[in-house]
Amino acid sequence: MGQARLPVIVGFGGINGAGRASSHHAYRRLVHDVLPAVTRTRTFSALARLMGVDAAAASEEYLLAHTLIRRVEPQHFDPDAVGWNQRLTARAGSGPLVLRLRRQQLPAVLPPGWQIVPVSSDEVDVTMPEPLDVLLPTVRDFEVKAAGQLPTGFDPGTLYASRNHPRGLQMMIYAASDALQSIGIPWEQIQQRVPADQISVYAGSAMGQLDGAGAGGMLRARHNGQRVTSKFCPLSLAEMPADFVNAYVLGSMGATGATLGACASFLYNLRQGIEDIRSGRARVAFIGSAEAPVNPEVMDGYAAMGALATDKGLRELDGSTTADHRRACRPFAENCGFTIAESAQMVVLFDDALALELGATVYGAATDVFVNADGYKKSISGPGVGNYITMAKAVAAVRAMLGEQALREGGLVQAHGTGTPQNRVTESRILSATARAFGIEGWPVAALKSYLGHSLGSASGDQVNATLGIWADGIIPAINTIETLAEDVCQDGLAFTLRHREVDPARQSYAIINSKGFGGNNASATLLSPAVTARMLQSRHGSGPWRAWERANEFVRERQQDYDDAMIAGTVAPTYRFDFGVLGDADVSIGERDMQVGGYRIDLDLPNPYADMQPGSRSSANSQGESTPRG
Repeated sequence: MGQARLPVIVGFGGINGAGRASSHHAYRRLVHDVLPAVTRTRTFSALARLMGVDAAAASEEYLLAHTLIRRVEPQHFDPDAVGWNQRLTARAGSGPLVLRLRRQQLPAVLPPGWQIVPVSSDEVDVTMPEPLDVLLPTVRDFEVKAAGQLPTGFDPGTLYASRNHPRGLQMMIYAASDALQSIGIPWEQIQQRVPADQISVYAGSAMGQLDGAGAGGMLRARHNGQRVTSKFCPLSLAEMPADFVNAYVLGSMGATGATLGACASFLYNLRQGIEDIRSGRARVAFIGSAEAPVNPEVMDGYAAMGALATDKGLRELDGSTTADHRRACRPFAENCGFTIAESAQMVVLFDDALALELGATVYGAATDVFVNADGYKKSISGPGVGNYITMAKAVAAVRAMLGEQALREGGLVQAHGTGTPQNRVTESRILSATARAFGIEGWPVAALKSYLGHSLGSASGDQVNATLGIWADGIIPAINTIETLAEDVCQDGLAFTLRHREVDPARQSYAIINSKGFGGNNASATLLSPAVTARMLQSRHGSGPWRAWERANEFVRERQQDYDDAMIAGTVAPTYRFDFGVLGDADVSIGERDMQVGGYRIDLDLPNPYADMQPGSRSSANSQGESTPRG
């Protein structure tokens, strides 16, 4: 059996409440208060560009106040006056129930009992039977008023010809373009080195596209007296983020799709990309997720479950008459529910040989994602035992690759950390039991949802990209919304980061990204730090190729810096190629051993993976009882 290829992280991008992911800007928004002045200023400049304000004129207070979790802003909806239809039953007073309507307002099929009397050429009187059920458009006060939102003023749909795309797909275009350009290697150069069918894209939305331009519009249209458009249905599909990346950003013809696992969906897709690269099915993999759930319909659903932090719950926690929306999410402390958020994130994986050949910057390696269900469940939304399995396997994978010492001294856990009473108990028990079983003491535990909120299927993408920032700057973000842990939180073997914690990036070895989803969807990913990944690459490929990589990487880093400069200056737009390079039947030529699609060759001389099972083979004969001669 040949060596497994190592999936190396060579690019990343995205957008969430902290800003743009590439160049670690979103991560640095979380730890801005302990950054060097030059780094801090650059990140605030990147934020100002996103928000459409002048970096020199905008105060840091404004930039900070209009990012991360905060009160739901008008661009989404007014939580004090959410529109809905109140059901009424109308009866007549002293006379019959009569309404005057325009003729064109009459329904095509008249309800039983309606009597129509013409009044003029345009109007009629309608006498109706009693009682009459009416839906009255009105507003209501929404019990949940906080959410993790993209920076105020940032609208991804204005950056390209978005053509009424749902918000989640607009965000995915931005995230994919950001990740692509963050690599620092022209996409055309990568395509020249990699066969078209060896580029994978796995991305989706756990909830699908539920705003007014997607499924939400499709389901509401007739009910609200509007028409259904031809875009509602196809653009609402949960795998559409991958389709958009293929069709409008990369022009990819490789493996594609979305594996959905509720809030663990990003890691489910990362697992697909890792397996493709390890097995040799792909040399490049783009992994992503996009969620845009900050709308009253989706939030209503989670609120009805009692899952979201309400204003009443926040006031009771603080003994206050005012809800603290900035501190709505409080992982592992006294809390009352999670805070929903929007985010789109993407990472790019190369196999190790391709990364060295092209001089790609190495941000780390994604070696494993373990996925396990909970077994029988009492409640589909309740936690179960599957996460014990995924965490234990993820840590065991670190031990197998790096040994006991690295496991115990150079690790980090990115907890799911939703901010619910159930999560703080169950996840802390799982993390603590894992730490004790493997002899780990003082295991650093971060919980980024305290800043960003819970972006559902994209949440572990937020965690992965922030981990890359930790390895670059050496600062684990504090759980910034809490002062103390709740009494029912297990702490044995764990070190929850209640304050920013400095670590030496050179001594960091690994991170475990943990995610738990409704329905028993548990996933834990093993990531290796750039320092460890570099040592592995040198060990496998030798000093000569490594020195060649170092030289090539100098030019790649220059291009990465140029891209970040251009983004801060506002001189580069997202990659969006509509009606570009479209291939048809005439571009395809199929031969016996290979085929041509456009300018790309695809190999058809495939090996037989089941050769040992063919009739007449030695293994086949042995399996039927024939003995193998011994010398």
